[in-house]
Amino acid sequence: MATRRSVRDLAPDPVPLDAVRAAVRAAASAPSGANLQPWRFVLVTDPEVKRRIREGAEAEERDFYGRRAGAEWLSALAPLGTDADKPFLTTAPVLVVVLEVHRSDTEPRPYYAKESVGIAVGLLLAALHAAGLSTLTHTPSPMRWLPSILGRPENERPFVVVPVGHPAAGARVPDIARKPLAEVLLER
Repeated sequence: MATRRSVRDLAPDPVPLDAVRAAVRAAASAPSGANLQPWRFVLVTDPEVKRRIREGAEAEERDFYGRRAGAEWLSALAPLGTDADKPFLTTAPVLVVVLEVHRSDTEPRPYYAKESVGIAVGLLLAALHAAGLSTLTHTPSPMRWLPSILGRPENERPFVVVPVGHPAAGARVPDIARKPLAEVLLER
């Protein structure tokens, strides 16, 4: 897991969809509040749907980078080379859109939905990495436009978009360091 990195420059080459489905199966095994499993996973491979997702995400990101993000946040993002352009949303062969399911006429009230979906996403990323695939977590906020593109009901709210693929030739992946264990683990 120490070798997992967020890859923003993905090749358009196909990936084995059975490996992606197996990763979603692993993610769906996550623990959840009252075992209500408040998640949906949408595998997107259709180029037109990916194009529409990219358009919505880039509009949201232009607003974020241009108006909502403070100087401190933009400074923190600068070493990663991120900006409002999100070509990985159309070049990645697969997008896994993770939705957080809320109460509806057919769905019970979830307990600890964000925590539960967060755990599931962690398992998803680990399983995709174990399958030899590269990922990125993309979270334009708000993503109110996304459920309609996917034909999902209002009670399914976007949590994260995970582009999946292999790094493009010459992909630049930021050289990041992890905090040492002694800095993040406390023992009492």
